[in-house]
Amino acid sequence: MKFSNKKVSLLRFALWILVAESALAIRLPERVSESIVNEANLPLKTAVFALGSFWRSEAFFGCVPGVVRTSVGYAGGTKVNPEFRNLGDHAEAVQVEYDPRMIQFRKLLDVFWSSHDSRQIFGQGPDVGNQYRSIIFVNGTEETRLAAVGKEKEQTRDRSTLVTTEIQQLGTFYLAESEHQKFELKRNPNLLQLLGNMRDEELTRSSVATKLNSYTAELCPSKIQKDIEGKISEIFRKGWPVLRDI
Repeated sequence: MKFSNKKVSLLRFALWILVAESALAIRLPERVSESIVNEANLPLKTAVFALGSFWRSEAFFGCVPGVVRTSVGYAGGTKVNPEFRNLGDHAEAVQVEYDPRMIQFRKLLDVFWSSHDSRQIFGQGPDVGNQYRSIIFVNGTEETRLAAVGKEKEQTRDRSTLVTTEIQQLGTFYLAESEHQKFELKRNPNLLQLLGNMRDEELTRSSVATKLNSYTAELCPSKIQKDIEGKISEIFRKGWPVLRDI
């Protein structure tokens, strides 16, 4: 059975109501340790991209199979220790930690290209400014080659305008302030409660929070969206609120 977008939105709204009404009936731990919600000892690799406001950019990658965790920060500039209100010539960027046994850098590039307008100059959508420019940060010759191939492929789609994406060797990635991490998820306090009231540092590093951040923004593939909704419903039926895995 297929549902219209309006009906899907109503179903999601009903789920949030269920969460709110059930909150008084479930057991709430003070906090859940980071070790519960993060994979350990994985041979992870890191990729960094700038594709507009990092609040939304982070959510594009969270549900990609093979992505373990994401975080937002500043990269591509010369200012030391940039801050959100004073980031100098840096761009807002998202750092993606991924398992190379499950996904390759070229697949992350596909997400990058499909998630923003690489031809827009000096911003993305309503966000105007140098900090919103499009950049692929590379680490080594092979990543540089893949980025260049991807840029040329993107350019061939339409020769009437230029792809503005820069390709830069990755320098220092400065982690952004805690209030900017998992921004989409933090807009839904009921889901934060399901994670067991983690500290900001743990939330930033949590692989479960990474997926929930994309889920809240409705950017997960439909099957993953439904699977997460099912787990949330199951938690409230059983009366135990901690999401340990997705």
